[in-house]
Amino acid sequence: MECFWVFLLIAANLNLGRAHINGAGDQPLAKINILKTTIALHGSANVTAQPALLGLKGEDTQWVTVNLMNPNPGVDDWVGVFSPAKFNPETCPPVNDPKEQVPYICSAPIKYKYANESGSSYTKTGTGALRFQLINQRADFSFALFSGGLSDPKLVAISNFISFANPKAPLYPRLALGKSWNEMTVTWTSGYDIDEAIPFVEWGRKGDLQLRSPAGTLTFKRNSMCGSPARTVGWRDPGFIHTSFLKNLWPNFVYTYRMGHYLSNGSVVWSKEYSFKASPYPGQDSLQRVIMFGDMGKAERDGSNEYSDYQPGSLNTTDQLIRDLSNFDIVFHIGDLTYSNGYISQWDQFTAQVEPIASTVPYMVASGNHERDWPNSGSFYDTTDSGGECGVPAETMFYFPAENRAKFWYSADYGLFHFCIADSEHDWREGSEQYRFIEKCLASVDRHRQPWLIFAAHRVLGYSSDYWYGQEGTFEEPMGRESLQRLWQKYKVDIAFYGHVHNYERTCPIYQNQCVNNERNHYSGVVNGTIHVVVGGGGSHLSAFSEVTPNWSLYRDYDWGFVKLTAFNQSSLLFEYKKSRDGKVYDSFTISRDYRDILACVHDGCESITMAS
Repeated sequence: MECFWVFLLIAANLNLGRAHINGAGDQPLAKINILKTTIALHGSANVTAQPALLGLKGEDTQWVTVNLMNPNPGVDDWVGVFSPAKFNPETCPPVNDPKEQVPYICSAPIKYKYANESGSSYTKTGTGALRFQLINQRADFSFALFSGGLSDPKLVAISNFISFANPKAPLYPRLALGKSWNEMTVTWTSGYDIDEAIPFVEWGRKGDLQLRSPAGTLTFKRNSMCGSPARTVGWRDPGFIHTSFLKNLWPNFVYTYRMGHYLSNGSVVWSKEYSFKASPYPGQDSLQRVIMFGDMGKAERDGSNEYSDYQPGSLNTTDQLIRDLSNFDIVFHIGDLTYSNGYISQWDQFTAQVEPIASTVPYMVASGNHERDWPNSGSFYDTTDSGGECGVPAETMFYFPAENRAKFWYSADYGLFHFCIADSEHDWREGSEQYRFIEKCLASVDRHRQPWLIFAAHRVLGYSSDYWYGQEGTFEEPMGRESLQRLWQKYKVDIAFYGHVHNYERTCPIYQNQCVNNERNHYSGVVNGTIHVVVGGGGSHLSAFSEVTPNWSLYRDYDWGFVKLTAFNQSSLLFEYKKSRDGKVYDSFTISRDYRDILACVHDGCESITMAS
């Protein structure tokens, strides 16, 4: 019997491993067969939600109690949260077969819970109360009770409508570095189009005269989506996304800011006040701290949507970073941001979840398969992992300093660090446009002033002993490192980070499958190779390792976590891997070196020279 359970556990792990590679794994909202909903309204069934008006004290998040009464309760009854509150059959796709039922509900709920979560007595008495946490999402809400489970939903009762006091309020700011070192961008979401109100940011150093900078406004429409569910049941209006550029910042100073909208009557709608610390000057010799992880996703604090199974570690990572917010300066989330997979409402919920972090430090993002991939859409991989989003929400909801937002690669400077962020969902191979960018990015850094050179991409373009990579015998994304390995070595990249594989793994300094340094915890002088780190355990279901441990793999951890880099100065770097559940350090190493160590030749790392004098 014990062997049987071990077999089941291994099988489950392997299935989850396959899920992240092949884009499988059910988005919880995808389990609902909403287009097949039938009407079974019962006169004695009742759903009431309170309070009816939310955010009376300016809150953008509030708990709601939903009371249920159902004369025919069932174990698979469930309650969906719908926003906008009113079902609109006009948004339903046309039905060509006259025998087919015309759908009554054509948009998925933004979240759901099973009715029996209200208490064990629900199935006996038909009464209960559920608690939902709602965020301001620019529209009203209703709660619908269904029988028949998720696969055969029958609408039994609909609640009263509730809403936030100002559903259009400016919310969920996310900071990002601009294209120059002394620029910070503020992006936020509101319900105000530019015809209704003019967006801007009021900002300045603490105690000084406040400035006002205008903001640009973007949005996207249903016809911008590439396929279903993003174009069908997963569609929800994303509101308006505004970005303002705060320029000529003084290095290291603390600035306060708030978002505003000028209304046509002359009044201003304000957000809460926030603050951030301006970036250090490139090369500034001071303490600088960087957080790096991938594949976090979102979760529901009220326990809805079965996210405990889908993104089990997401809140652990988020909350650990919030607790440690004063001890780091910038975040890089390297792909697979929300796992919305075509359910657009989830983008609001993700930006709300990370707001305490993203409103305080730059929150830099990269593109992953769950943001970009869709057949015949220009993505390098022809999978359906984005759920039809094909990159549009990610490119719109977050700012990043790329030359072309549809090409998700960019460089970023932060003090002693130079970052080259690649887009693994577009071609990176030698001869491609992105390959030329990567080489230019790596070659452009002045290592005397910015000694710490970091490469990052979503998929593992370097090394990973993930189970499925092991099955393929490559220990990498197919075609991953063949073109890029020469560049990492030539330009002496210190560390390369990846997500996509949902675990943690660190290699030795490596080149061409060979460890070039035998140390494990401290590297000094000429390092000779690049350390590759998989840090995809931000929150999504974990990925199994290969049974074979390659000799270049120094540390593997099947858990959720993130990496913290601390540059003490131009000569000393500390690397720490922390678990999200407790914030403790489980793997670490240091690098100590001088500028001459960076200049020194390494194998395939220096141009050929002559004996000319």
